[in-house]
Amino acid sequence: MTSLVILAIAAPVAAALLALAGGWRRWTALATAFSAMAVLLAGAVLAWRTGGAEYVLLGGALRVDGLSVTMLLVIGVVGSLATWASIGYIDTELAAGRTDARDARRYGALTPAFLAAMVVAVCANNIGVVWVAVEATTVITAFLVGHRRTRAALEATWKYVMICSVGIAIAFLGTIVLHFAATHAGVDSARALNLDVLIAHAAALDPQITRLAGGLLLIGYGAKVGLVPFHGWLADAHSQAPAPVSALMSGVLLAVAFSVLIRLTPIIDAGAGPEFMRAGLLTVGLASLTVAVLLLTLAGDLKRMLAYSSMENMGLIAIAAAAGTRLAIAALLLHVLAHGVGKTLAFLAGGQMQAAHDSTTIADITAVLPRSRLVGGAFAVGIAVLAGLPPFAMFASEISIARALADAGLTWVLAVTLLLIVIGFAALIGNGGRVLLGRPDPGAPPIAAPVSVAAALVTGIVVSAVLGATAGPLVGLFETAATQVGAS
Repeated sequence: MTSLVILAIAAPVAAALLALAGGWRRWTALATAFSAMAVLLAGAVLAWRTGGAEYVLLGGALRVDGLSVTMLLVIGVVGSLATWASIGYIDTELAAGRTDARDARRYGALTPAFLAAMVVAVCANNIGVVWVAVEATTVITAFLVGHRRTRAALEATWKYVMICSVGIAIAFLGTIVLHFAATHAGVDSARALNLDVLIAHAAALDPQITRLAGGLLLIGYGAKVGLVPFHGWLADAHSQAPAPVSALMSGVLLAVAFSVLIRLTPIIDAGAGPEFMRAGLLTVGLASLTVAVLLLTLAGDLKRMLAYSSMENMGLIAIAAAAGTRLAIAALLLHVLAHGVGKTLAFLAGGQMQAAHDSTTIADITAVLPRSRLVGGAFAVGIAVLAGLPPFAMFASEISIARALADAGLTWVLAVTLLLIVIGFAALIGNGGRVLLGRPDPGAPPIAAPVSVAAALVTGIVVSAVLGATAGPLVGLFETAATQVGAS
């Protein structure tokens, strides 16, 4: 098991070093894609061999359990799709003169480094190390968001860095306060941030100090998730980043940040009582869902629309986490995986539309489906997944979340959530229909996808279909993860 986790970290690190030394070459790009597949392989083998059972490895440095294995699968699936698509994306950018060899080298090195940081964030047993890994994702992705170096991209980068840095600083303060609470409960200072140690001593933590730590951690990591009130960076960063990077940020980074909150919630609950984090998660979840749906109804930009959809889904995930039952957490994890694949499809297809039209304005991009069955079909599947249409997996996850809210006695939350989801559904389908359907204008540019992008799109469609048909052995993994994080 230890070797598999080390493989999931070392493979992307090695790919980053190769790209840094060799520049953007076909073999370095392939090394990055294979490193993402190594993460997926490690997650799959761990799921098969352990079933999500809990292990603390390397003297307490690493942690393998249902949640970390689930997140490795999400990182691996989304990372594989995005890195394969990156090959055609960067080659096209170089051919069109929109980037140069230096920027391509930077992209090639930072993308696998981004994967490695996310793997560390979900597998580290020490929440101080988790904080460092999440902060590393901010630094790395800042350069990726500003890849094109346009005025809008640089503005989005600075907004992203400033807001997320404030958020992660608040999370750091929460980490310090939690360490203080643990040491005053008699925990050895050197081990006071280890998750296994915190869980074992959580009931002995001072309630007032624990509430302060929980509030700071919720605000801090919530900023990285894109939850209200620190959501302002999300649409700008996702709209300006290269399409594969947008897929990684929206499809998996937000979920990685939220997985930290899932980890910490049982500790805060044991120390301060379950109502504190439930109230906080419900507040930010409903606020984020409301703001995202309102923005979706006004969206005139393709990539910003997809970013608002991510914010909507993170709000729904926060609401599910507030319910806190086994069904809610298991459904949440299925939702994370399905959302990651669907959002990756939508962003990768949207990137090809942007390349063809040199625009992401919805009014400029119409009748895509008649002009490209592959790109239009992939985008249609992505929108169908994100809208929660059957037979795709988000339909099942949303039904399960609704049932969990009802079972938890949160009927008023369920009613408000359903109303907002219906409004968001209408906005997403309406804008998606405008992009996909209609009669092409005589001067409409052709839409083509490089081979690597086409392969990623086809694979994403197949994965979405299979996941929608059956979650299969993943159901047991999700249920195990829900039990391990203290779901009732």
